[in-house]
Amino acid sequence: QVQLVESGGGLVQPGGSLGLSCTASGSGFSFNTMGWYRQAPGKQRELVSVINSSGSTVYGGSVKGRFTISRDNAKNTVYLQMNSLSPEDTAVYFCNVKTYPWGNYWGQGTQVTVSS
Repeated sequence: QVQLVESGGGLVQPGGSLGLSCTASGSGFSFNTMGWYRQAPGKQRELVSVINSSGSTVYGGSVKGRFTISRDNAKNTVYLQMNSLSPEDTAVYFCNVKTYPWGNYWGQGTQVTVSS
């Protein structure tokens, strides 16, 4: 089985920065695409950013230029650096990992609140 441990999140003022990390573990699995999705109250879960094992990235339109995703393959860890945060970024952020053999795993979620 695959386990995901998320850290980071919290309360930040508008214009501030915050970092998230997610570490995956699981014997016999390769962690292909790793990344983050978010869900605000009353809204659907949406893509924030994902990165594959080769370092190719995809960003959701609303975070391009403000958020940066990276990963450390040796540590099976994905990072999300969030800058220029606005109240519209307030949401629960979920780590997501797609594995080989095929699996699609979610973290428990971490709250990010942007408020003055």
